Amino acid sequence: MSQSQIAQLMDGTSLARRIVEEAAVTAANISRRTGTSPCLATVLVGEDPASVTYVRMKRARCAKAGIRSRHFALPAATTTAELVDTLTDLSGDPDVHGILLQHPCGPHIDERAAFEAIAPEKDVDGVTMRSFAEMSFSRPGFVSCTPGGIMRLLAEYDVDLAGRHAVVVGRSAILGKPVGVLLLAKDATVTYCHSRTADLSAIVREADVVVAAVGRPRLIRGADIKPGAVVIDAGYHPGNVGDVDFDTARTRARLITPVPGGVGPMTIAVLLAQTVQAAAEQLGTEHR
Repeated sequence: MSQSQIAQLMDGTSLARRIVEEAAVTAANISRRTGTSPCLATVLVGEDPASVTYVRMKRARCAKAGIRSRHFALPAATTTAELVDTLTDLSGDPDVHGILLQHPCGPHIDERAAFEAIAPEKDVDGVTMRSFAEMSFSRPGFVSCTPGGIMRLLAEYDVDLAGRHAVVVGRSAILGKPVGVLLLAKDATVTYCHSRTADLSAIVREADVVVAAVGRPRLIRGADIKPGAVVIDAGYHPGNVGDVDFDTARTRARLITPVPGGVGPMTIAVLLAQTVQAAAEQLGTEHR
């Protein structure tokens, strides 16, 4: 296989860095004009090691971008009602501009009830039903961060989606479903696949764009990829493995995201950019 037949990597790390740098400039402008820096509140229930790490990483990125963060670590025994009360209080706090509820919260928590306690203007993670509705109708609002990052990557690499067949493998409320809606808004023809889809391989083989977001390591094989397709791998598993078998898929795809370094950095970048946007709107400054 010649080098020209190997897929080009979609570098999420570099694009995310540019997005965060732009957010940092805007955050500094907001602070200078208002005397207040954008603030993201992070809420974590319990001490799941992966969640603790994710929140720590997000807060560190906030600090580098000139965004304040306030962390609320709640005990694992926190009830849904107690979590809702915390999120309601933060929604009413004028010093907080964005709210991130790290999930999963635990099987005893009604996550949908918790998400809905977040005020839409502070839903910088794009998890509320209001945000999903605004996104579905292409209205101003906050998109789910991973889908938003995926769309930024596709735009960065000049992927023309109009009339293309996009197959989304996964139907979660914060990834699979919203990314399909965003693809549809760009005039792609969208097929959703999931755990009960019959003959998944046959459907994926017809895709011009594949978004793998199902949470199963190497589910999508290289043989399933249409030659010249664009492959977005939103999965992550131990050993730096995604939902796509990268080594075989890259010999058939035109563009492909690496794991790590593809979708992951974009998720955090969009979160920070939307936090700054939320602060600009709440503080009455221009967001540029």
